[in-house]
Amino acid sequence: MKTRTRALALAGTAALLAAVALASPAPAAPVAPKTASVHGGGAIFFPYSAKDDIRFTVDAESVPWTKPYPNTPGLEQGLPTDARGRVTISHLFKETGFTGTAEAEVDCLVTGGKTATLTAVVKTSNVDGWEGKRIGISVQDGERGAPDRVGFSWAVANVDVKADGSVSEPRVGTCMAPAPFTEVVKGGFKVTPAPLAPQPAKPAKP
Repeated sequence: MKTRTRALALAGTAALLAAVALASPAPAAPVAPKTASVHGGGAIFFPYSAKDDIRFTVDAESVPWTKPYPNTPGLEQGLPTDARGRVTISHLFKETGFTGTAEAEVDCLVTGGKTATLTAVVKTSNVDGWEGKRIGISVQDGERGAPDRVGFSWAVANVDVKADGSVSEPRVGTCMAPAPFTEVVKGGFKVTPAPLAPQPAKPAKP
């Protein structure tokens, strides 16, 4: 009798454990690391060209450690801010009717919260001196009803003052852009923030 009771108890325990195992959720799949990105487009209000129609579109995403500098110690694997994508700019000057345009390839992107800074090298433009120029742009994704904002590295920023008091426009470095100082009045942007990617292991020396 005791043997039968023990057998029944063991069978009941096994059934309970099996039921618990079936009810338990499966292990969660590993979460892929988030990729920083900026997407969208819109018109801005620039107080020094208040009548003009100025528009930006940005499609940029982070591709860390993909643009190596093999001849620069420490940068053989590139940078965690390496990025790809496209920026387009259109500026209609109402007084003259001329529309300046530029298309640029993104080379750097970094985010902090809902703000991003990125740079892009101009590939085509109808504005003299712009082809081959690196431009810096900042984007703030407005929260709680606040408007989106955009900043850019020309017009009011990036001036190098020389010893004699004269000024020049220096080259823009990667990911260098001023704070987003203008307001988006039409359209909008989405900033997806992500932490800087960890540095990959260095390849073994032969």
